[in-house]
Amino acid sequence: MIWRYLWSKYGRDMGIDLGTANTLVHVRGRGILVNEPSVVAVDRTTGEVLAVGEPAKRMLGRTPANIDAVRPLKDGVIADFDISEAMLRYFIHRVHRRRTLVHPRVVIGIPSGVTEVERRAVRDATMRAGAGEAHLIDEPMAAAIGAGLPVWEPRGNMVVDIGGGTSEVAVISLNGVAAGKSIRVAGDEIDEAIVTFMHHQHSLAIGISTAERVKIEVASAYPFEGEENRVTVASGRDLVTGLPRSIEVNAAEIREAVSEPLAGIIDAIMQTIEVTPTQLIPDVMDRGIMLTGGGALLRGLDRLVAEQTGMPVHVAEAPLACVVIGAGLAIEDPDRFDGVFTLL
Repeated sequence: MIWRYLWSKYGRDMGIDLGTANTLVHVRGRGILVNEPSVVAVDRTTGEVLAVGEPAKRMLGRTPANIDAVRPLKDGVIADFDISEAMLRYFIHRVHRRRTLVHPRVVIGIPSGVTEVERRAVRDATMRAGAGEAHLIDEPMAAAIGAGLPVWEPRGNMVVDIGGGTSEVAVISLNGVAAGKSIRVAGDEIDEAIVTFMHHQHSLAIGISTAERVKIEVASAYPFEGEENRVTVASGRDLVTGLPRSIEVNAAEIREAVSEPLAGIIDAIMQTIEVTPTQLIPDVMDRGIMLTGGGALLRGLDRLVAEQTGMPVHVAEAPLACVVIGAGLAIEDPDRFDGVFTLL
């Protein structure tokens, strides 16, 4: 009891969305205090961490030989343990400035499809980074809570969380996942599809950051009138001459480029519906599907999912923040969200 008192009085309970593309930190009573790219710049000679977050992202592809700017997570899981730990420590210390015996309780959202070894790696990295307690919650559960779905009720709630490294689909009832699927097809694969398209169709080599910008500016999942008039400029290296070149691309072209990864996400949704318990199907049909994550912002994705499934589709009010808000709420109200944490 004394430890719980100290935590509530002096500690700062945190929810963390440790994403492939971005890391967000939600602190009890203060909201989201960190929203930074999951990128770390390291001196290869000394191993010293030079920058974390936005400053490190600006270094991607622009560093000298002795500096590496890396994303320590791939497909939603830790690819480099030491760098991930350093990144977590930086973000935790940034919001938990107390130097007392009390360390924060932390809930971290992780993809539902990761292995037990990968789960332990996330928990261990969090503890080594300074957490007093570390709990894990599956991202679709956290996203559903953050989107305001009543996951504690004995009714079906369907959520599709499309992040940077993974897309998570789940039907949730009574604080548990009744049916779900996790695939490693998400925002990163959409960016890579644009890179591949530019290579094959325009003989132009572009970087991932350029592909991401093109996606944000003109990409869509559903055909809209006047797409050929929505254009942006992509710059890169001409694969024939080797010289710099810029071209203009329109929304219709980019929709064609991203169609394959989107088809994979739609397939995961359909597979989840097929294995959903019969008693929950009417609830899902009535309430519809909630889209969360950065992928939910893709223009026309809600219309594409609605057309393919025949069900109403909603985009969360703050799709990018749903996982971290849900993780924070889960630790703030353990009675309502009893049983949502994953066990090792």
